[in-house]
Amino acid sequence: MNESSDLVETLALERIEVNLFRGLAPKGEGPRIFGGLVIAQALLAAYKTVDASICHSIHCYFLRPGDPSIPILYEVDRARDGRSFTSRRVTAIQHGEQIFNLAGSFQHPESGLEHQDPMPDVPGPGDLSDERELRRTMLAKLPAAMRQMADRPRPIEMRPVDPSDFMAAKPMPPVQNVWMRATAPIGDDVIFNQAALAYASDMSFLSTSMRPHAMGWQTPGLQTASIDHAIWFHRPSNFNDWHLYAQKSPSASGARGFNLGEIYTEDGRLVASTAQEGLMRYRPPAMET
Repeated sequence: MNESSDLVETLALERIEVNLFRGLAPKGEGPRIFGGLVIAQALLAAYKTVDASICHSIHCYFLRPGDPSIPILYEVDRARDGRSFTSRRVTAIQHGEQIFNLAGSFQHPESGLEHQDPMPDVPGPGDLSDERELRRTMLAKLPAAMRQMADRPRPIEMRPVDPSDFMAAKPMPPVQNVWMRATAPIGDDVIFNQAALAYASDMSFLSTSMRPHAMGWQTPGLQTASIDHAIWFHRPSNFNDWHLYAQKSPSASGARGFNLGEIYTEDGRLVASTAQEGLMRYRPPAMET
């Protein structure tokens, strides 16, 4: 699969047995597979074994780094089919080992009582710069390999409300608001729009817990990786449209950063909540003498 801004192409799965599916990572993505890709493909694999139900929550663990040079196999365990709720477990496999697993719960649609948090009062996407454009202003400062990754086409367009300079980070509150949407049209299918949201939910998330420490992805001596990831889908939405990803990091400790998120449509509907803990291990480079 070539590097692409088309999320439909990026998340495509091939069915190779009743409960077994194969997915690919885009070429040129980096030394390891982006976590959001595996989350979204695993969710779509689970959906291919579910009838007439919509996912309301997933809980995921990242076990090993994914290898972008080979396919990913997704094995679905049909844990339970109930009258109201259906449960699935999905295991992602490479080189004969588990690299990721997902537990998902699906519910037959029904109405009920409703309330929600209000959306944060922040500038709209029309008043902000695209993250890719912000990165381009810093390309000259990056090594060649990093420059290519920073300027590659992406399936998600992002416009941060309060961007940090990842080459010269300064201490900032552990709060981050980012507008997001699919770069290319993805249609109005509820299932695929959930997968698109799941893919985007892993973008920028862990960096929220780096902000108070004046660190970023390029900080020498900082090792980062997603450990677990959870999403609760509250309401359907169309990820062709802008969504605000409101993030905060209540805690960092034990070389781990903990983050919470809420995802809103542009008109203020809360459509999903997220949580993630990630590795944030800092080992300062040895000082020259």
